[in-house]
Amino acid sequence: MRPEKHSILQEVTSRLQEAEFVFVMNYGGLQVAELTELRKSLLALNSRAMVVKNSYLSKAAESLGWDDISALLTGPTAVVTGSGDIAEVAKVLMAFIKGHDKASVKGGNFEGQLLTVDDVNELTTIPPRQVLYAMVAGTLAAPMTQLAGVFSQKLCSLLYVLKAAEEKKNNDAA
Repeated sequence: MRPEKHSILQEVTSRLQEAEFVFVMNYGGLQVAELTELRKSLLALNSRAMVVKNSYLSKAAESLGWDDISALLTGPTAVVTGSGDIAEVAKVLMAFIKGHDKASVKGGNFEGQLLTVDDVNELTTIPPRQVLYAMVAGTLAAPMTQLAGVFSQKLCSLLYVLKAAEEKKNNDAA
């Protein structure tokens, strides 16, 4: 292998290795400006898009011990790599693809597992991370709030009994 090809293969392999997730997409027919638009939208999410030859992607995936991705390696291929919230990146990628009918998602890889197109579509239905945190916090706080309400109700009941006893005593004394 020529040194420049070896260098490109090393770069592809290192990007895939550093990434927490990878989406493989078909970018055929897209203009440079459209790919630049995608790259800019991904940059805000700590992700990057890179056009890769199928042979390099195949060798890089094989060296990383991924499942067989040969089904994903047809036509012009680009990879979206990143770290952070995979669902948000999937949403941005799918929104881009809906706006550009020439592009499509082929699949991906997350934590060593091969993702299908349906898996990527499923990721778009997951709420944002902050919403999930709020849901967990609400779930944890609900029993404590109910317990505080029960204690408060018992305290109020005791106060009503004491108030009634005081009024009865004042009525008997008068």
